[in-house]
Amino acid sequence: MINFNESINIEKGYEYIKQAIDNKKISGDGIFTKKCNSWFEENYHCKKALLTTSCTHALEMAAILIDTKQGDEIISPSYTFVSTVNAFVLRGAKIKFIDIERDTMNIDADKIEKAITDKTKAIVVVHYAGVSCNMDEIMNIARKHNIYVIEDAAQGVHATYKDKFLGTIGDIGCYSFHDTKNYTMGEGGAIIINNEKFIERAEIIREKGTDRTKFFRGEVDKYTWVDIGSSYLPSDINAAYLYGQLEIVDEINKNRLDTWNNYYKNLKNIKEIELPTIPEYAVHNGHMFYIKLDSHKIRNDIMNYLRENGIYSVFHYIPLHSAKAGENYGEFIGEDRYTTVESEKLLRLPMYYGLEKEDVIYICNKIREYFKI
Repeated sequence: MINFNESINIEKGYEYIKQAIDNKKISGDGIFTKKCNSWFEENYHCKKALLTTSCTHALEMAAILIDTKQGDEIISPSYTFVSTVNAFVLRGAKIKFIDIERDTMNIDADKIEKAITDKTKAIVVVHYAGVSCNMDEIMNIARKHNIYVIEDAAQGVHATYKDKFLGTIGDIGCYSFHDTKNYTMGEGGAIIINNEKFIERAEIIREKGTDRTKFFRGEVDKYTWVDIGSSYLPSDINAAYLYGQLEIVDEINKNRLDTWNNYYKNLKNIKEIELPTIPEYAVHNGHMFYIKLDSHKIRNDIMNYLRENGIYSVFHYIPLHSAKAGENYGEFIGEDRYTTVESEKLLRLPMYYGLEKEDVIYICNKIREYFKI
């Protein structure tokens, strides 16, 4: 069986986990958590990076930081994971879903302004498959209307837009280190602060609403409850596992891109399928390789055919605006030209660090076999 995903397994992970335990501090903000935070600040040139327990929690922190309130409106694509919008719904916001681009499956920047009202608080963009949205256009719209930009870069770690790392362009970026992502700590994430005014409050919210971080830096003689917040600190064991991967980030990235390119080379001449599009402004990270079929039925047929041949492939998001909660907490603005129809055509193929080249060729051959090529 060729699994859809397999966890990264490197020796440094085990070594650093042991070190974390030997340090006798495996709770939040231990040595390896700080190493990871510093790694992102130094390598991605962001103002502040803070590991969190998940990308979901990073998004929840972002919603608090921009002071999301009852009656606010948030613009988002519907083709995304529920956490993208749930974080803001929890604060009382209404979601204004807009259509995606057919080729990238990212938010269509040209549709954003029609969804903006005097209640709009932020645009939440999703860099689908680690391929950047058109960030110059989105940032220009946000500045024009004085609204925030939150990057859901869960799939975008180490991918770039015009040489800027995804998550470092908007006011706030959110990363995922879930087991299915390029770099993993099992469950975990990070919030990337690019707007300096949010740094101090981000530390407080992450520490249960206290100024405990200031206390540990010797800036106050005691810490106390000063704001709302929650426990968003991951265990240092998780951070230790992640740090081993950050040390070989380029090796992991190259391996995934080699796999992605191997898929592309072996499938590009099959006229019955459509392959991913990478805009000139984007350098992706090999997070995902998908194909699009002519219909929902063919997508399901080929998924079952691959399963019968020992290959585990999956479809992806069901558009949020079509879900019960999506109808209750949001509305689709404009025409749903691509969101639903393109989501029903998309099939994700196995993709993970260490996937063998021979397995990729086998998968591609089975796709050819399905179409009798």
